[in-house]
Amino acid sequence: MKLIKYFTKAFLLFSFIGLLTGCTTVDIEDFAGSEPPLLIEDYFEGETVAWGMFQDRFGNVKTRFKVLMNGEISNNKLTLNEEFIYSDGTTSDRIWEIDILGDGRYEGRAGDIVGKAIGRGAGNAFNFKYKLRLPIDGREWVVTLDDWMYLQDDGVLINIATMSKWGIKLGTLTVSFEKQ
Repeated sequence: MKLIKYFTKAFLLFSFIGLLTGCTTVDIEDFAGSEPPLLIEDYFEGETVAWGMFQDRFGNVKTRFKVLMNGEISNNKLTLNEEFIYSDGTTSDRIWEIDILGDGRYEGRAGDIVGKAIGRGAGNAFNFKYKLRLPIDGREWVVTLDDWMYLQDDGVLINIATMSKWGIKLGTLTVSFEKQ
């Protein structure tokens, strides 16, 4: 009887953890052939503006921001300069160096990225997975981002990114991009 109670508790615990972390079954290949086609090097070349927000895992908006972006392509590399302007008036910058590998594959680096960001694109979608060093309450956390971008017919690019740590969802970033 104790063994059954143990396995029941273990099952409930792992089920709860599964609910917290979420299960993603989205595969980039599900978007192959969808329109309009998205090539990030084409979309982000030149000036782009974005507006976004971060919501914690309970749906509370924690911050809002605007991003001014400028992208240049040279030697199969997209260099993307981002200037973040947060709702509290603070700012930050990030410079992405994204290698265009072909066949919808990309590798990116930036100063606050741990290792490489791995990107894949198909149809109107792009997925970027990476670890980000993030200052939180005077400490530096390394969080994981699973970034999904979807190009709409009107040229607006919608980005939904799940942020997690140790497999537990911390929140969601929602961003919309517009070419200038």
